[in-house]
Amino acid sequence: MATVNPEMANIGSNSQAAPEAASASMVKTFLRLEGLAGAALSAVFYARTGASWWLFAGLWLAPDLSMIGYLAGPRWGARIYNAIHSYVTPATLAVSALLLGSPALLPYALIWMNHIAVDRLLGYGLKYPSGFKFTHLSTLDPKRTQPTQATQSLGEGPA
Repeated sequence: MATVNPEMANIGSNSQAAPEAASASMVKTFLRLEGLAGAALSAVFYARTGASWWLFAGLWLAPDLSMIGYLAGPRWGARIYNAIHSYVTPATLAVSALLLGSPALLPYALIWMNHIAVDRLLGYGLKYPSGFKFTHLSTLDPKRTQPTQATQSLGEGPA
């Protein structure tokens, strides 16, 4: 059963529709600014590790390999994609690197975090199980494969 994106559920149901739409837009702007901050901080911290920028460039797209999960269907694809595109996983790697005294792992966590932050900055969010184009930040336009303002996202919440 498909449900309406909670962020947009009340639009059109009362006289508060315009303020709620403006508020949703402001929230999305803040989420994108948060992505900018995360991208900048992870790049600065990466530079401080002294690791090679070739390593950074070579591994930056590696998290997108998680899209292969969509071969098992949209529900599994969303689960795998979201697990890899959540800050929790690289943050766990970074904390483990620090606690274990293994600083060689830290650059990998920072590359991973930077990738996620840039995705958020560009409007690519966590996926709903209803399909790859439905994210928590926007609905991807299938013609341009770029984020657009979502009017209604179908799904049961992030996987």
